Amino acid sequence: MKILTCSAHLQQLEGILRKSLPIALPVFGAVLNINRGNPGQFEVLVDKWPEFGAVLARPSGEVASGDTGHCRRGVTRRPGMCQECSEQPWKHCSWICGSLGTLGVLGLELGMMGAGLGHWAHWKQGFGPAPGVRVGSLSPSHVDLLNDTWPYGGNARSRRFLAEILGRFPQVCLQDGSGQPLAWVLTDHFGTGTHSYTLPEHRRHGHMQVALTVAAQRAHARGFPTFG
Repeated sequence: MKILTCSAHLQQLEGILRKSLPIALPVFGAVLNINRGNPGQFEVLVDKWPEFGAVLARPSGEVASGDTGHCRRGVTRRPGMCQECSEQPWKHCSWICGSLGTLGVLGLELGMMGAGLGHWAHWKQGFGPAPGVRVGSLSPSHVDLLNDTWPYGGNARSRRFLAEILGRFPQVCLQDGSGQPLAWVLTDHFGTGTHSYTLPEHRRHGHMQVALTVAAQRAHARGFPTFG
């Protein structure tokens, strides 16, 4: 397969994939991140260009041996279907993730991220953090808390993975008056929600709705789609 390195080709690919959402979603987020500074050091491969039939997103060669080295996603055009007249010209062809369980939570987290869009109107009408709660961000010192509260965490590899996405990708955290985390939303290499959590003692106060709304607004401002 051919690695796309030309910025013009990558921008063209982004436009093509955007027209095929949500079917092309497995690789679309990675392409968006690549075209916006490539914080995850990913690369995109196609079987040929410009008349490609398959797209694969994966860690670039210099980092492929790390903890995300086995995390790849791709889509392929369905054989025999016209891409111009078919409503869904794509299908998922390769979802290969390591033991971190990213694939298992993708659908749930996408739904949660998309749910934030439903609260935009409330936000504009004064819907926001509860009194004494502010919108902030997580710091590297919180990685152990993230690892302890992630369903796929609790080990050294998951800790390294969470530390990486914490340092590379957008995230939102609601904090109390002393700056302690109450709820948060993390995103990953594919532009999807990876770890959304509210501490048990702070649940049923609408904190996650606020965090998701802020995350969805910021993602939308960067050109990322959101789905519920």
